Amino acid sequence: MSVREETAAILGSLHGVWDEEAVDELEHALQSAARAIDDGADDELVLAAAMHDIGHSPLLAGISLPHDRLAREWLTPRFGSRVGWLAGAHVAAKRHLAATEPGYAPTLSDVSVASLENQGGAASDPSFTSHAWWPDAVRLRRYDDAAKDPAARGVDIAAVIALAERVAAAQPAP
Repeated sequence: MSVREETAAILGSLHGVWDEEAVDELEHALQSAARAIDDGADDELVLAAAMHDIGHSPLLAGISLPHDRLAREWLTPRFGSRVGWLAGAHVAAKRHLAATEPGYAPTLSDVSVASLENQGGAASDPSFTSHAWWPDAVRLRRYDDAAKDPAARGVDIAAVIALAERVAAAQPAP
């Protein structure tokens, strides 16, 4: 299966999957990508924003990993270590912001508050903040938090698929 087909399939599988109450996972992905584009993010960060919650996909349901790790494991071989790490770090970024930024935790949705507790609660892990890409993971987290509005616009799914093809083509051969 090509990157185009895999990306289309995994994103399409998020339609009708509800983790939040306001938007399904596909709309959440497309809004996350739009927020990243609005912020001037590079292609890898935009793609990571779009794909950070693919661990909720029914296509990956048989794999027993937390959704952030599952996203990292699926994305890294296709789009490189940065895309995989950024998507996989969105939970660590939420925990970090909840621990270090006064007023952050009360802005979280009810679902995100509940998942924060299941993910270990507010904490700032030195292995997160010592990583070279941690500032971009925090940016991704902010896109994630802002992408739960039923009235907000998202990017077109075709734009994410085209972006995935560009990012994959730029990766060194294995």
